[in-house]
Amino acid sequence: MQDIRYDRICRTAQSEAYLISQGEEPIARVELHFTHSIVYGLLVVEKDLDDREIAELIQGVDEDLVWSADLPREDFVVTVYRGQELGVYSDPDLNREEIVDGNGEGED
Repeated sequence: MQDIRYDRICRTAQSEAYLISQGEEPIARVELHFTHSIVYGLLVVEKDLDDREIAELIQGVDEDLVWSADLPREDFVVTVYRGQELGVYSDPDLNREEIVDGNGEGED
Protein backbone atom coordinates (compact mmCIF):
# COMPACT_ATOMS: atom_id res chain seq x y z
CA MET A 1 0.00 0.00 0.00
CA GLN A 2 1.29 3.44 -0.99
CA ASP A 3 1.54 6.65 1.03
CA ILE A 4 0.82 5.10 4.46
CA ARG A 5 1.24 7.27 7.56
CA TYR A 6 1.11 6.22 11.22
CA ASP A 7 0.03 8.74 13.86
CA ARG A 8 0.56 7.51 17.40
CA ILE A 9 -2.54 7.90 19.53
CA CYS A 10 -1.12 6.59 22.79
CA ARG A 11 1.76 4.61 24.24
CA THR A 12 2.33 2.68 27.44
CA ALA A 13 5.25 0.55 28.60
CA GLN A 14 3.80 -2.53 26.83
CA SER A 15 1.47 -1.15 24.15
CA GLU A 16 0.94 1.42 21.44
CA ALA A 17 -2.03 2.57 19.36
CA TYR A 18 -1.86 4.24 15.95
CA LEU A 19 -4.21 5.81 13.45
CA ILE A 20 -3.22 4.58 9.98
CA SER A 21 -3.89 6.93 7.07
CA GLN A 22 -3.36 6.67 3.35
CA GLY A 23 -2.59 10.17 2.20
CA GLU A 24 -4.94 12.34 4.24
CA GLU A 25 -7.65 9.68 4.62
CA PRO A 26 -7.80 7.47 7.75
CA ILE A 27 -8.09 3.81 6.78
CA ALA A 28 -7.47 1.86 9.99
CA ARG A 29 -6.45 1.84 13.61
CA VAL A 30 -4.00 -0.62 15.11
CA GLU A 31 -3.28 -1.44 18.73
CA LEU A 32 -0.09 -3.34 19.53
CA HIS A 33 0.48 -5.20 22.80
CA PHE A 34 4.02 -6.38 23.49
CA THR A 35 4.66 -9.41 25.68
CA HIS A 36 8.06 -10.96 26.36
CA SER A 37 7.83 -13.20 23.28
CA ILE A 38 4.71 -12.36 21.21
CA VAL A 39 3.29 -9.13 19.84
CA TYR A 40 -0.51 -9.07 19.64
CA GLY A 41 -2.19 -6.68 17.26
CA LEU A 42 -5.77 -5.53 16.89
CA LEU A 43 -6.38 -3.98 13.48
CA VAL A 44 -9.68 -2.25 12.75
CA VAL A 45 -10.02 -1.29 9.09
CA GLU A 46 -12.48 1.42 8.08
CA LYS A 47 -12.26 0.87 4.32
CA ASP A 48 -13.35 -2.03 2.17
CA LEU A 49 -9.94 -3.66 1.73
CA ASP A 50 -9.43 -7.02 0.04
CA ASP A 51 -7.34 -9.82 1.56
CA ARG A 52 -4.21 -8.76 -0.33
CA GLU A 53 -4.49 -5.16 0.89
CA ILE A 54 -5.05 -6.31 4.48
CA ALA A 55 -2.00 -8.57 4.26
CA GLU A 56 0.05 -5.64 2.91
CA LEU A 57 -1.20 -3.42 5.71
CA ILE A 58 -0.24 -6.01 8.34
CA GLN A 59 3.18 -6.45 6.74
CA GLY A 60 3.67 -2.67 6.81
CA VAL A 61 2.70 -2.50 10.48
CA ASP A 62 5.13 -5.33 11.21
CA GLU A 63 8.01 -3.70 9.35
CA ASP A 64 7.34 -0.09 10.35
CA LEU A 65 6.10 -0.43 13.94
CA VAL A 66 6.72 -3.87 15.43
CA TRP A 67 10.31 -4.41 14.30
CA SER A 68 11.20 -0.76 14.94
CA ALA A 69 10.20 -1.19 18.59
CA ASP A 70 13.44 -3.21 18.85
CA LEU A 71 11.96 -5.82 21.18
CA PRO A 72 12.56 -9.54 20.70
CA ARG A 73 9.56 -11.46 19.40
CA GLU A 74 8.77 -14.96 18.28
CA ASP A 75 5.44 -14.19 16.63
CA PHE A 76 3.13 -11.36 15.57
CA VAL A 77 -0.53 -12.32 15.99
CA VAL A 78 -3.07 -9.92 14.46
CA THR A 79 -6.84 -9.95 14.80
CA VAL A 80 -8.57 -7.92 12.08
CA TYR A 81 -12.00 -6.30 12.29
CA ARG A 82 -13.85 -4.10 9.83
CA GLY A 83 -15.68 -1.22 11.46
CA GLN A 84 -16.28 2.48 11.63
CA GLU A 85 -15.65 5.05 14.29
CA LEU A 86 -18.84 6.07 16.04
CA GLY A 87 -17.23 8.54 18.40
CA VAL A 88 -14.60 9.16 21.01
CA TYR A 89 -15.83 9.36 24.59
CA SER A 90 -14.12 10.47 27.78
CA ASP A 91 -15.21 10.91 31.40
CA PRO A 92 -16.86 14.32 30.88
CA ASP A 93 -18.94 12.85 28.04
CA LEU A 94 -19.95 9.78 30.02
CA ASN A 95 -20.80 11.71 33.18
CA ARG A 96 -23.30 14.02 31.48
CA GLU A 97 -26.87 13.58 32.59
CA GLU A 98 -28.12 14.10 29.05
CA ILE A 99 -27.71 11.17 26.67
CA VAL A 100 -26.63 12.15 23.18
CA ASP A 101 -27.99 10.16 20.25
CA GLY A 102 -26.11 9.45 17.01
CA ASN A 103 -27.12 12.81 15.53
CA GLY A 104 -25.63 14.84 18.39
CA GLU A 105 -29.09 15.74 19.66
CA GLY A 106 -30.00 15.24 23.28
CA GLU A 107 -32.63 12.79 24.50
CA ASP A 108 -34.39 12.77 27.85
